[in-house]
Amino acid sequence: MSAPQPHTVRTAIYGGSFDPLTNGHLEVVRSACRLADRLVLAVGIHPGKAPLFSADDRLEMLREVCGPIAAEEQATLEAVTFSDLIVSTAQRLGATLLIRGLRDGTDLDYEMQMAGMNGVLAPQIQTVFLPASPRVRPITATLVRQIAAMGGDVSAFVPAPVLARLKVRFPL
Repeated sequence: MSAPQPHTVRTAIYGGSFDPLTNGHLEVVRSACRLADRLVLAVGIHPGKAPLFSADDRLEMLREVCGPIAAEEQATLEAVTFSDLIVSTAQRLGATLLIRGLRDGTDLDYEMQMAGMNGVLAPQIQTVFLPASPRVRPITATLVRQIAAMGGDVSAFVPAPVLARLKVRFPL
Protein backbone atom coordinates (compact mmCIF):
# COMPACT_ATOMS: atom_id res chain seq x y z
CA MET A 1 0.00 0.00 0.00
CA SER A 2 1.41 3.37 -0.97
CA ALA A 3 1.64 6.32 1.38
CA PRO A 4 -1.09 8.95 1.04
CA GLN A 5 -0.15 11.84 -1.21
CA PRO A 6 0.00 15.30 0.36
CA HIS A 7 -2.98 17.49 -0.51
CA THR A 8 -2.29 19.97 -3.27
CA VAL A 9 -3.98 23.32 -2.78
CA ARG A 10 -6.42 23.86 -5.65
CA THR A 11 -6.40 27.53 -6.59
CA ALA A 12 -9.14 29.22 -8.61
CA ILE A 13 -9.17 32.76 -9.93
CA TYR A 14 -12.29 34.82 -10.58
CA GLY A 15 -11.60 38.03 -12.45
CA GLY A 16 -13.84 40.97 -13.13
CA SER A 17 -14.34 44.67 -12.57
CA PHE A 18 -16.54 44.14 -9.48
CA ASP A 19 -17.68 47.75 -9.92
CA PRO A 20 -19.71 47.34 -7.82
CA LEU A 21 -19.77 43.89 -6.23
CA THR A 22 -23.27 42.41 -6.74
CA ASN A 23 -25.29 39.54 -5.31
CA GLY A 24 -24.62 37.72 -8.59
CA HIS A 25 -20.89 37.93 -7.90
CA LEU A 26 -21.49 36.57 -4.39
CA GLU A 27 -23.26 33.51 -5.78
CA VAL A 28 -20.28 32.79 -8.05
CA VAL A 29 -17.85 33.31 -5.15
CA ARG A 30 -19.73 30.84 -2.94
CA SER A 31 -19.78 28.20 -5.68
CA ALA A 32 -16.11 28.78 -6.53
CA CYS A 33 -15.14 28.34 -2.87
CA ARG A 34 -16.75 24.90 -2.98
CA LEU A 35 -14.51 23.97 -5.93
CA ALA A 36 -11.21 25.36 -4.68
CA ASP A 37 -9.16 25.55 -1.50
CA ARG A 38 -7.96 29.04 -2.40
CA LEU A 39 -9.95 31.62 -4.35
CA VAL A 40 -8.27 34.68 -5.80
CA LEU A 41 -10.62 37.52 -6.69
CA ALA A 42 -8.87 39.60 -9.33
CA VAL A 43 -10.00 43.17 -9.98
CA GLY A 44 -9.22 44.21 -13.52
CA ILE A 45 -7.57 47.60 -13.93
CA HIS A 46 -7.95 49.13 -17.39
CA PRO A 47 -6.41 52.56 -18.01
CA GLY A 48 -9.12 53.55 -20.51
CA LYS A 49 -11.99 52.95 -18.10
CA ALA A 50 -13.18 55.26 -15.33
CA PRO A 51 -14.65 53.00 -12.60
CA LEU A 52 -17.23 54.12 -10.08
CA PHE A 53 -15.12 52.83 -7.19
CA SER A 54 -11.34 52.91 -6.91
CA ALA A 55 -9.40 49.65 -7.08
CA ASP A 56 -8.65 49.92 -3.36
CA ASP A 57 -12.35 50.38 -2.55
CA ARG A 58 -13.28 47.36 -4.67
CA LEU A 59 -10.59 45.22 -3.01
CA GLU A 60 -11.85 46.32 0.41
CA MET A 61 -15.46 45.45 -0.48
CA LEU A 62 -14.39 42.04 -1.83
CA ARG A 63 -12.47 41.20 1.33
CA GLU A 64 -15.22 42.48 3.65
CA VAL A 65 -18.11 40.73 1.93
CA CYS A 66 -16.51 37.63 0.40
CA GLY A 67 -14.06 36.82 3.22
CA PRO A 68 -16.79 35.42 5.48
CA ILE A 69 -18.27 33.41 2.58
CA ALA A 70 -14.90 31.84 1.88
CA ALA A 71 -14.36 31.08 5.57
CA GLU A 72 -17.80 29.46 5.77
CA GLU A 73 -16.92 27.27 2.78
CA GLN A 74 -13.48 26.51 4.29
CA ALA A 75 -11.54 28.22 1.51
CA THR A 76 -8.94 30.95 1.73
CA LEU A 77 -9.62 34.18 -0.09
CA GLU A 78 -7.26 36.69 -1.65
CA ALA A 79 -8.14 39.87 -3.52
CA VAL A 80 -5.67 41.35 -5.98
CA THR A 81 -5.61 43.72 -8.94
CA PHE A 82 -4.39 42.88 -12.42
CA SER A 83 -3.80 44.82 -15.61
CA ASP A 84 -2.60 42.05 -17.92
CA LEU A 85 -4.33 38.96 -19.25
CA ILE A 86 -6.29 37.01 -16.65
CA VAL A 87 -4.48 33.82 -17.69
CA SER A 88 -1.13 35.53 -17.09
CA THR A 89 -2.30 36.55 -13.63
CA ALA A 90 -3.59 33.02 -13.03
CA GLN A 91 -0.23 31.52 -14.02
CA ARG A 92 1.64 33.98 -11.78
CA LEU A 93 -0.58 33.05 -8.81
CA GLY A 94 -0.57 29.30 -9.41
CA ALA A 95 -4.26 29.05 -10.31
CA THR A 96 -5.42 26.05 -12.30
CA LEU A 97 -9.10 27.02 -12.47
CA LEU A 98 -10.50 30.13 -14.13
CA ILE A 99 -14.00 30.85 -12.82
CA ARG A 100 -16.62 32.53 -15.00
CA GLY A 101 -20.24 33.24 -14.15
CA LEU A 102 -22.95 32.84 -16.78
CA ARG A 103 -26.30 34.63 -16.79
CA ASP A 104 -27.63 33.68 -20.21
CA GLY A 105 -26.87 32.40 -23.69
CA THR A 106 -25.22 35.66 -24.71
CA ASP A 107 -22.74 35.27 -21.83
CA LEU A 108 -22.16 31.66 -22.87
CA ASP A 109 -21.31 32.58 -26.46
CA TYR A 110 -18.80 35.21 -25.37
CA GLU A 111 -17.32 33.12 -22.56
CA MET A 112 -16.88 30.10 -24.82
CA GLN A 113 -14.78 32.23 -27.17
CA MET A 114 -12.72 33.53 -24.25
CA ALA A 115 -12.28 30.01 -22.84
CA GLY A 116 -11.05 28.82 -26.21
CA MET A 117 -8.51 31.62 -26.51
CA ASN A 118 -7.40 31.22 -22.89
CA GLY A 119 -7.07 27.47 -23.44
CA VAL A 120 -4.59 28.09 -26.23
CA LEU A 121 -2.67 30.70 -24.21
CA ALA A 122 -2.58 28.64 -21.00
CA PRO A 123 -3.65 25.01 -21.56
CA GLN A 124 -2.95 24.08 -17.93
CA ILE A 125 -5.73 26.41 -16.74
CA GLN A 126 -9.26 25.01 -16.95
CA THR A 127 -12.19 27.41 -17.39
CA VAL A 128 -15.17 26.54 -15.18
CA PHE A 129 -18.58 28.05 -15.95
CA LEU A 130 -20.95 28.62 -13.05
CA PRO A 131 -24.56 29.34 -14.08
CA ALA A 132 -26.51 32.02 -12.25
CA SER A 133 -29.65 31.08 -10.38
CA PRO A 134 -32.89 32.73 -11.53
CA ARG A 135 -32.77 34.99 -8.46
CA VAL A 136 -29.57 36.77 -9.57
CA ARG A 137 -29.66 36.20 -13.34
CA PRO A 138 -30.79 39.73 -14.30
CA ILE A 139 -28.22 41.53 -12.11
CA THR A 140 -25.36 43.33 -13.81
CA ALA A 141 -22.95 45.81 -12.26
CA THR A 142 -23.69 48.20 -15.13
CA LEU A 143 -27.43 48.21 -14.37
CA VAL A 144 -26.75 48.58 -10.64
CA ARG A 145 -24.58 51.65 -11.33
CA GLN A 146 -27.22 53.16 -13.63
CA ILE A 147 -30.11 52.56 -11.23
CA ALA A 148 -28.14 53.91 -8.24
CA ALA A 149 -27.02 57.00 -10.19
CA MET A 150 -30.66 57.78 -10.99
CA GLY A 151 -31.78 57.42 -7.38
CA GLY A 152 -33.28 53.94 -7.66
CA ASP A 153 -33.30 51.31 -4.95
CA VAL A 154 -30.58 48.71 -5.58
CA SER A 155 -30.86 47.01 -2.19
CA ALA A 156 -32.08 43.75 -3.78
CA PHE A 157 -29.04 43.56 -6.03
CA VAL A 158 -26.02 44.26 -3.80
CA PRO A 159 -24.81 43.26 -0.32
CA ALA A 160 -25.38 45.77 2.50
CA PRO A 161 -21.79 47.10 2.69
CA VAL A 162 -21.87 47.87 -1.04
CA LEU A 163 -25.29 49.51 -0.72
CA ALA A 164 -23.91 51.78 2.01
CA ARG A 165 -21.05 52.86 -0.28
CA LEU A 166 -23.43 53.44 -3.18
CA LYS A 167 -25.60 55.66 -0.96
CA VAL A 168 -22.54 57.76 -0.09
CA ARG A 169 -21.61 57.97 -3.76
CA PHE A 170 -25.16 58.83 -4.88
CA PRO A 171 -26.87 60.69 -2.02
CA LEU A 172 -30.54 61.45 -2.50
